[in-house]
Amino acid sequence: MTQAQPAREPGRSEKPGVARVDMKFEIVVIPVSDVDRAKEFYGRLGWRLDADYDNGTDFRVIQFTPPGSGCSVIFGKNVTPATPGSAQGLYMIVSDIEAGRKELLGHGVEVSEVFHGGNNVYAGPDEPYLFGRIRVSGPDPEHRSYRSFASFRDPDGNGWLMQEVTTRLAGRIDSGVTSFASTNDLISALKRAAVAHGEHEKRTGQADPNWPDWYAAYMVAEQPGKELPQ
Repeated sequence: MTQAQPAREPGRSEKPGVARVDMKFEIVVIPVSDVDRAKEFYGRLGWRLDADYDNGTDFRVIQFTPPGSGCSVIFGKNVTPATPGSAQGLYMIVSDIEAGRKELLGHGVEVSEVFHGGNNVYAGPDEPYLFGRIRVSGPDPEHRSYRSFASFRDPDGNGWLMQEVTTRLAGRIDSGVTSFASTNDLISALKRAAVAHGEHEKRTGQADPNWPDWYAAYMVAEQPGKELPQ
């Protein structure tokens, strides 16, 4: 006699920890004290204004989306119980940290100098971020992906960090798909491929007439963190 098995709930994954339904993280709510001031600030950054709904009395919601981002920010009146300025560690990913910083400065935003971590030293006097409380001036000396930062705040003190990501760690993206979120990301990838291709030609001692193929192979391999062509 076989024992009856309990019915599996509809939609429940057979393997624990394996998601079967797409769950896209799309909204971060940030607390502000002056909605119009915050709207002016985020609009000045060049972010896309998606919505500004005001019922005229006790509710208002505004949504902005940074260029190339799949995630948006929302703020307004009666949309969060959090204290204005309490949102910290909001990460905005760029492919070129110096270009990203220059862009914000051009919009009149006060931005920190580019900095990197303390080479496996994490305790220190600085404001904490992904690599601890040590902020060393300048970009990462080896220009490693994920390692260079710059920070800024909105008028309420909500804290943002720009992080330079050029190559994703394995498993972070679909390795079978190569895509770029913006024209600037594509340009940065092409520039990195050009530099690498120059080193390739130095090693071979001759010009490479098939450079488009080499560029394509390099860019497709770089994004998911696969072994790069030499």
